[in-house]
Amino acid sequence: MPLAGLPPTKNRERSSFGGNRDACRTSWPSPVAHLLRDHQLANLEPIRNGPDSLLEPPLHPLEPDLGRTERSTTMLKPFPGFGEYRTHHCVTGSVKHIYDFHGHPISEDLLLGLGRGLGFMYFHMKGIDPFYGGRANVERPGEEGLEKTAGRRTGVAVESFTTSSVRKAEETMRALLAREEPVLVYLDMGFLPYFEDLPEDYHFGAHVVVVAGYEPDTEEVLIADRDKELHPVDWAVLEKARGSKYKPFPPHHKWYTFDFSAARPPTPSEVWEAIDEVCRGMLEPPISNFGVKGIRKAIVQTRRWPDVLDPEALRRTCANVAMFIDHRGGTGGGIFRYMYGRFLGEAAQITGDFRLAQLGEQLLVIGDEWEVVAAAFADAARADVPADHLESATEPMYAIADHEQELWENLTGAIPA
Repeated sequence: MPLAGLPPTKNRERSSFGGNRDACRTSWPSPVAHLLRDHQLANLEPIRNGPDSLLEPPLHPLEPDLGRTERSTTMLKPFPGFGEYRTHHCVTGSVKHIYDFHGHPISEDLLLGLGRGLGFMYFHMKGIDPFYGGRANVERPGEEGLEKTAGRRTGVAVESFTTSSVRKAEETMRALLAREEPVLVYLDMGFLPYFEDLPEDYHFGAHVVVVAGYEPDTEEVLIADRDKELHPVDWAVLEKARGSKYKPFPPHHKWYTFDFSAARPPTPSEVWEAIDEVCRGMLEPPISNFGVKGIRKAIVQTRRWPDVLDPEALRRTCANVAMFIDHRGGTGGGIFRYMYGRFLGEAAQITGDFRLAQLGEQLLVIGDEWEVVAAAFADAARADVPADHLESATEPMYAIADHEQELWENLTGAIPA
């Protein structure tokens, strides 16, 4: 009996180069010229909108140490045909790896847009530091999840699986890897050895990587994360990270499968539908913590942090907010606004409505404004008294909220009736 979570073997003909790419390649629309198709350019962070912004990012505690090799990888190789390149966001980057491996290259920006992946949320609950987030459509009850939504709009059948059984999780993973099948998994990055600078008690179970190689004799795997290097990790460590029980995001051994047998480019109507969903999320959120309302609420709540956070937590929170706005936290810069702005450039080509490209340029400017906020929070984290800097750090967000309100309204107005 086949194991749950194994895709059919007929989806991809194997070859010495990892599959018959030409036989199944889909021609995905390109964004601005050819730049975002070139891995050497497209995956240097941050990219705002073209070659003048191609800067090598500094290392950060949430970015693997590219200068360190954990152990010799002489015998441990990626699966034939698996690409090695930098990515912006752990989810879109991992999904891109899977699409590329199967002969259907696609940009992270297009995946973010098709997957209804952009939003805003202000999050604070007891026992957890306050948080600014720029993502939307994270899989949970009532939410399909970016991976499946983007798959649906590109003809790719995407399924997710979770289990509380360590045995089942390991058996399924070994079976997939034995077929030289890269596997997208959720895990707790706090257990990954290549994140050297994380605090000992740091845990985040919603991190996404691709297991891109496997050596049964040594019980090691290769992990593709956001940096260019592939990281050798012991099997026992991988399974510990997959089975982490740390809240609020235990991964539950989550893994995904992808069936590319009906893969195709997105249609114009699907692109418009995806845009409409993001606009509604920003302008008509279900609660005031989300969307443009969430930005305005974040201003008010942030200025109250000194009343609810001790000095150490306040400093830590300021540093985290800065990181999860700029590229270091995996947003591609500008709290995902740079990525979505470039998506609108791709959407203009797919739909033939070049107003979208103009609106995308405006969103890039808004991304610049968010970068100013990130820098201000980083300054606050380094200050002697972070509380003294919260008003100045949040002041630009009043204009950002107004600018986002106008942009999403204008984008809604461009959607065909």
